[in-house]
Amino acid sequence: MATNQQRREAAKRKLERQLERRLEQQKRRRMIGAGVVGVAVLVVAGVVVWIVSANSGDSPTAAPSSSAAPPPTDLQIPTQRTALPKRSKALPNPTTCDFKADTTGKAPKKVNLPDGKNVPSTGTVNVTLKSTAGDIPLTLDRALAPCAVQSFVSLAKQNFYNDTMCHRLGTEGLQMLQCGDPSATGDPTQDGQGGPGYTMPDEAFPEIKYGRGILAMAKTQAPNSGGSQFFMVYGNADGLPADYSVFGSISDEGLKVLDAVAKAGIANPNPQDGTGAPTKQVKFTGVTVS
Repeated sequence: MATNQQRREAAKRKLERQLERRLEQQKRRRMIGAGVVGVAVLVVAGVVVWIVSANSGDSPTAAPSSSAAPPPTDLQIPTQRTALPKRSKALPNPTTCDFKADTTGKAPKKVNLPDGKNVPSTGTVNVTLKSTAGDIPLTLDRALAPCAVQSFVSLAKQNFYNDTMCHRLGTEGLQMLQCGDPSATGDPTQDGQGGPGYTMPDEAFPEIKYGRGILAMAKTQAPNSGGSQFFMVYGNADGLPADYSVFGSISDEGLKVLDAVAKAGIANPNPQDGTGAPTKQVKFTGVTVS
């Protein structure tokens, strides 16, 4: 029969084990909670880095998946367009654009720098991106970003975008398709680093809002680092700061093309942010300017 001393020691050991289990459970709960928050932060941060890292050599690297991700069966795309933002104060007309040669990025296609003198800051330009997925008509607005419009039109007239493919699709958080890298091949570890060999000034302003139908320039974290890459928002743009120059809008016809591309899913998604080349390839066969 156990003595009182033995019973007290046994009870003490039992209590110690219970306390240890409770501490371990609390520790696991804290770890799980931190993991959930960490995942949410990574998703938001990944979206921003994804746009910010365009035209740069510091894009996140990740091994391509061996197979394409299944199409998002529950993809929700808003149907209401986002109104184009307006500047509270109009820009001088004409204005000057400081296009600078860039030797830090990839420029597989040689082009002439756009004319940066006497650039109009009023009026619109109609552009149609002819692609393997369908035509995407755009309306470029000089009042929003005259330098971006000047550059885009110059590149289009020099056939810069011909035979280039849209390399990055997002279906969560920021629903958009990014294009304009002349060296894109569909490899998420390499795409997003190419440009035209020059940079342009930032033209963002506080009133900018992103959403369905908005056309904007991609850039790196560095100021005045935009080039040839741009992104077309077909849906939500949750949490995207007003740092990216909006220079036009996408037509209803073009949005139907982007919706179909998004619903087809992402090939070789980057595990860091879930973005990647669209399963339904979008390759530009020509660009018309009128």
